[in-house]
Amino acid sequence: MTTSTRSRGGDAISAPGRRRRSSRRPPRGSGLPAWAVPYLLLVPGLLVIAALLLYPLIQMGIMSFQKINLRVIRGAAEPEWVGTGNYEQILDNELFWSSLRNTVLFAVVTVSLTLVIGTAVGVLLNRLGRKMSITLTVGIMAAWAVPPVAQGVIWRWLFDAEAGIVNWSLNLLPDWLAELVLGRSDFTGDPWLNDPFRVYVVLVIAVVWASFPFIAVSVLAGLKGIPTELYEAARVDGSTGWRTFWKVTVPLLKPVFAVLTILSIIWDFKVFAQLYVLLGGTAGNREAFNLSLFSYAEAFNPPPKMGTGAAIAVVLTVILLIITAVHVRQIVKQEELT
Repeated sequence: MTTSTRSRGGDAISAPGRRRRSSRRPPRGSGLPAWAVPYLLLVPGLLVIAALLLYPLIQMGIMSFQKINLRVIRGAAEPEWVGTGNYEQILDNELFWSSLRNTVLFAVVTVSLTLVIGTAVGVLLNRLGRKMSITLTVGIMAAWAVPPVAQGVIWRWLFDAEAGIVNWSLNLLPDWLAELVLGRSDFTGDPWLNDPFRVYVVLVIAVVWASFPFIAVSVLAGLKGIPTELYEAARVDGSTGWRTFWKVTVPLLKPVFAVLTILSIIWDFKVFAQLYVLLGGTAGNREAFNLSLFSYAEAFNPPPKMGTGAAIAVVLTVILLIITAVHVRQIVKQEELT
């Protein structure tokens, strides 16, 4: 007769000391190697990206080599392959080069102002108390949350020639001050949105107003991650606030600035809705077009030339890819040096 006892874990042990098999089975694995699990989890996201980004991008590239008119859109005819004809057509168009110039100059000015103002506001928020910092953050993020079309409507109304608050406010200035700064004292009925240069002045203000809150909050998040001991050491060494900012803050926030610069370039190169609303469509003032608006006008203005519009969009995409690749390469080099 054999007897059994129980071990500490609760498994039965026979008298000779043999451990009986536990009735519980070990959990079954997924059957996949461990290295394949992360890639499997990425599949849903990759499918969404392929459906929403890659497929339209491929279709746009195909359309840029085709002639697509109303008969093709209605399904009455097949698209005609024209090779590089669409690209040759836009490169021979003076409006393309003026649109490219407007796009580049606008992006340079807007990205610079957005980064400078956003960084200054982020540093200010970091120095304020908790309650005041939260209040101002919520306030400025309300501007960032305004849709682009609504931004255009707001600023078009503010700079309206007859009922705009801007002209009314400028008329309140003393005549001598207005003459000294602006060269005139009467702004009644001044049409801000009829001149391409002033259209872009308004557009820069509108885009910077809506974009700097994101920069400010991102910089604020980066500043919260910098150890306070570094600033205390700088103060002990007699460093001024400006010198501390350039020698301590900026080097530690370089990764943040790198990402924000790339995002700002991409966003500002593709500005469309605000400019469309400020101009009141694509019927006139073509000298104020950027590449996005020029692409839209070519594709949808009668007679529609979607192949030409797609070619302009492809050129804009290639420019953005080149700028982004160069910027990322510089970031990688700097990281390697450090």
